[in-house]
Amino acid sequence: MIRLDHLTKSFRVQGARKIVIDDLSLDIPTGMSLALLGRNGAGKSTLLQLIAGTLRPDHGRVLTDGAVSWQIGQGNAFHRELTGAQNVRFLARLYGVDTAEMSAFVRDFAELGAHFHMPLRSYSSGMKSRLTFGASMAIPFDTYLIDEVTAVGDARFKRKSLAVFKDRLKGRSAVFVSHQMKQVREFCNAALVLEEGRAHFFDDVDAAIEMHQDLMR
Repeated sequence: MIRLDHLTKSFRVQGARKIVIDDLSLDIPTGMSLALLGRNGAGKSTLLQLIAGTLRPDHGRVLTDGAVSWQIGQGNAFHRELTGAQNVRFLARLYGVDTAEMSAFVRDFAELGAHFHMPLRSYSSGMKSRLTFGASMAIPFDTYLIDEVTAVGDARFKRKSLAVFKDRLKGRSAVFVSHQMKQVREFCNAALVLEEGRAHFFDDVDAAIEMHQDLMR
C-alpha cells in the first residue's frame, strides 16, 4: 500500500509560487491500478516523482509498506557510462534479486544484441526504454510507476510489453500515466484527475475520463 499524507508541492514560476499538488491525501491499496489524468502541466509527472522519492514535497509525506519501482519509461535509474549489462547487474544487487536470472531475462526481453554490453550513452532513446522496461519487469515490485511505457518500440514489441506488464500487475499495484484512454480503461480500476493543484479521485474510470476530456476541450 502507498499512503499520500497531506502531500503538497509547488514551484517558482516567473517569481510566483505555483501549487501543483495541493494537500493531497490518498491511500493506494495493493491491487489498485490508479490512472493519473490531467492536462499538460497539471502535475502528473510531479506526482510520480514524489511517489518514487526522486522529488521532495514542500509538505506532507509518502508512506509505503512495499517496494516501489522507478518511473518506468524514464532512464533515470541507469548510469550512462555503464553498459546495459552492468546497469542490470547493479540493480539486481540493489534490489536483492538473482543477478544471473535478471541479466538473462533483460538480455532476452530487450533484444539489444551486442548493445547490451555497450555503454548506455551509445543507446538510442528506444533502446534505453526497452532496457529500462525489461529491468523493471524483472524485479517483483509491489507498485509499478508507469509513464507511457508501452508507447515505445514497434507493434510486436508493444504487444510483448503489454503481455508481460499484465502478468506482473496480477495482485500488485500501479500508478499509470498515459494519454491513451484505451490503455487507461484496460489497465486501471481507479483514476485521479489533476487540475489546478487539486486532485479528484474516481473509482469509476469512465467518469474520470469524461472529466479529463472535458478539461482537454
